[in-house]
Amino acid sequence: MKARKLMFFWWKVAFLFLSRSLRATGIMSLMLMSAVAALIFLSALAMGVNDAMIRNSVSLYSGHISGFNIPGDVRKDALAVPGVAAVLKRLSNPGILVKGGKLHEAIVTEIEPREELQFTAVGRKIAAGTYLTGTKGDVLLGRSLAGKMGVSPGDTVDFKPFAGTGVITLRVAGIYNTGIDKLDRETAFCPLGSLPASGHAWSAAVFLKEGVEPGKIISAYRNIIGGSAEFKSWETLMPDLKQLIDLNYVSMGIVILLVFGVVSLGIACAFVIIILKSIREYGILKAMGVTSRETMLLIFFEVLLMNLFASTLGVILGIFLSVLVQSTGIDLTAYTSHNQYFTVSGVIYPRLTPFAWGVPPALAFLFSLIAAVWPAVLVSRRRAAEILRMV
Repeated sequence: MKARKLMFFWWKVAFLFLSRSLRATGIMSLMLMSAVAALIFLSALAMGVNDAMIRNSVSLYSGHISGFNIPGDVRKDALAVPGVAAVLKRLSNPGILVKGGKLHEAIVTEIEPREELQFTAVGRKIAAGTYLTGTKGDVLLGRSLAGKMGVSPGDTVDFKPFAGTGVITLRVAGIYNTGIDKLDRETAFCPLGSLPASGHAWSAAVFLKEGVEPGKIISAYRNIIGGSAEFKSWETLMPDLKQLIDLNYVSMGIVILLVFGVVSLGIACAFVIIILKSIREYGILKAMGVTSRETMLLIFFEVLLMNLFASTLGVILGIFLSVLVQSTGIDLTAYTSHNQYFTVSGVIYPRLTPFAWGVPPALAFLFSLIAAVWPAVLVSRRRAAEILRMV
């Protein structure tokens, strides 16, 4: 009980010391509050950039999980486990497109046009003609592929699958342009049933609900479907994107460390000035019998009080700014129009996470303690007589 009263006493003394230097305390608090608020907003913005890159990449065509070699007797409903928003069935048919004397290898993928339009962005990237309406025999070509074949909407092309002996004539309904060269150059789309039934394995694009981890769904699929079926998450299929997201985390961590390194140096210098300004009071305390340990404790309490006040305001301000911008987003389309990870949308929505709002105040607390060492040692190592002679 006595120790608790003593601690309360030193907290009270620390508050009084800070209140005597309101101007200096206010400036330091403003500096710390601004740093915390700015870094919370920047961290939330970095999370929003990561989300946008993932959202753009998976919603263009591939989905969060891509399934391959799924047996023909497996219904797509079997993949609609809890946590899955949609399963899109696709039948890939590699072969040769022929138009006049022009030949080009391509993969004609049979799809469900309505479902694809709802969950993927290919249908919103039509450069000429129209999207597939479900009419069997229509085909949607990428702009690069259509350019090589020299065709326009309304023309017909012949398709000879590698796995068959016949030739299928398809009408070009439209031409799409995603900006992803491999997709635009190699893939054509037509409604399911446009090509002769082969009964071979099919592929799937699986879209997940918000916050669902792909690994959990893949594990469930492995228990449901055996054999040669294979499922891969976007992280496996797009390792460059995964590395870019990890790089964002590292970069944000470095920025936070650098900012608080500079802020803590400013706090240390400002506290030395405050202590020198109030050096007479510290000398009187030591003359009254206050130990060096208690003097250091007092200075640490001053720093902690200021940090608690400034960081709390900084967290509130940072969260407020993030939530305010989150409702409208930040449109960076003008700066991302040629970036393959922003082909669907260039709008960034900041997202608050424990990392975003927790790390800046935690580091502010840590660096403030480090900043308190210098002024604490400065006072504690001097005797009362030396301090009073300095006044």
